[in-house]
Formats: sequence, C-alpha cells, structure tokens
Amino acid sequence: MSKAKTDKTAPELDTPTDLSPDAVNKISTALNTLLADAFALYLKTKNFHWHVSGRHFHDYHEMLDEQSDAIFATTDQLAERVRKLGGTTLKSISQISKLQTIKDNNEEYVPPREMLRELMEDNKHIAAAMRKAHGLCDDNDDPATAGLLETFIDETERRTWFLFEASRQEGSNAA
Repeated sequence: MSKAKTDKTAPELDTPTDLSPDAVNKISTALNTLLADAFALYLKTKNFHWHVSGRHFHDYHEMLDEQSDAIFATTDQLAERVRKLGGTTLKSISQISKLQTIKDNNEEYVPPREMLRELMEDNKHIAAAMRKAHGLCDDNDDPATAGLLETFIDETERRTWFLFEASRQEGSNAA
C-alpha cells in the first residue's frame, strides 16, 4: 500500500491510501470543484428562497428551502471523501470563488420562473460535472467515490425535475 503524497498536503494530513498520488490529485481536484459548486448552488438556492415572490410564493419558498438543505447535506460528505483519499479540501470562501463553475446571481430582483429555470440549469450543470468526476473514479479504481456520486447524481436529477415541472408553462415543455 502506498501513501498518497502531494506537495500541498501537510505531513500531518497525509492519509494512507492505496490509490496513486496522481489518482488522489485528480479525484480530489474534481471533488473540490463539486464542493465549491455545491456551496455556490446552496447560497444561490437560499437567495432565491429568501427573495421569491408572487402567487406561488409558499410552494416555491418551501421547495427551495428543501432543495438548499439537500445541497448543503452533500458538502460534508464530499469534503470528507477528499480527506479519506488523502487530499485536502476547501479552506475559505475565496477558494470557493476561485473553483466554482456555477455563476452567482446578484440581481436585485429575479422573477420566480426565471429563478426556477436558472436553478434547473445549474443543477443540470452539476449533474454533468458529477458524471465526469464519476468517470475519473472509474478510471482510477475508486468505487467508493463513484458510489457516493451516483447517489448525488440521482438527487441532483430529482431537483432538476422538480424545478422543471414547477417552472414550465401549462401543458408545455417550453422554457
């Protein structure tokens, strides 16, 4: 069994693993990007939860609260998985902002339907990134991380579905 060692890992944090240092680096990098996106999507979903308005206020407010809780619940598992592999994970908001691929929304007002559609697209983006990370896990013989991602992909697709159904025009799939 080899020990994963990268220049960025302090000796005190060097977790033993049988994965190669290259595999640890690739998978940790992908997971840290997913983690940064999870934090970005969590905050955007909360922002929309706090600022939703209109005739569907209650339903959207509740749905976005449930979705933000589910997104936040993934963060600890992603970060702990990085550590189990021997990598290091996010340490600051500035690191999140450097790694995130989900775009922030700082608009003063966003119409409710646009909120839902934007979150739907963001969830689709994260599901695609999770699939790509899953491929890295397969390529590097890491079924534990792949299994975790499979669960998260399913949960992300569920959020995408709910956002799609809540935002579509009556009887239409149109945006």
